[in-house]
Amino acid sequence: MDAIELLHNRVSCPVLQEPGPSEEQLESIFTAAVRAPDHGAIRPWRFLTVQGDNRSRLGELYLQAGLQDNPELSVERQEKFKNMPLRAPAVIVVIAAAKDHPKVPVIEQEISAGCAAHNIILAAHALGLGAMWRTGDMAYHPVVREGLGVAESESIVGYIYLGTATKRRKVPSHDLSSYVSEWSGS
Repeated sequence: MDAIELLHNRVSCPVLQEPGPSEEQLESIFTAAVRAPDHGAIRPWRFLTVQGDNRSRLGELYLQAGLQDNPELSVERQEKFKNMPLRAPAVIVVIAAAKDHPKVPVIEQEISAGCAAHNIILAAHALGLGAMWRTGDMAYHPVVREGLGVAESESIVGYIYLGTATKRRKVPSHDLSSYVSEWSGS
């Protein structure tokens, strides 16, 4: 697939099914991820893969977090928490692992980790997989962070859901003039 075609036609795929990515595809995806722009070459990211039965374990972790916030959660809401990671055959947790650096502020490192997440999505699309970047409360909840081993100095950039798209969204068109202007220097 041509790189420009890929960039112009990639869309998020919220409904994903088996098969998920193969080991070879995951290797290719992570090879793309670590090619993200990285001021200082400090590699301020790490990735957790969640597949198979571990998705249910992640759902139980989400449920623990939900129950901590609201012990009176309805059975329906409890099931929703448990089923969140089951929306795709594979989930990649992208973690910004910022390091002390005299020239590279934390925000640049977090943006770099975001670029790595974006590369994951682009690589998945190039490989014919569907992908969806999700965050929400479970990216910030202390119970989830602790359960995933996310250090105090780290942050979850997102959960990248990967699998086979059941259908692809239509590529939206955008009026670029709404986003692009020329600076005139004054």
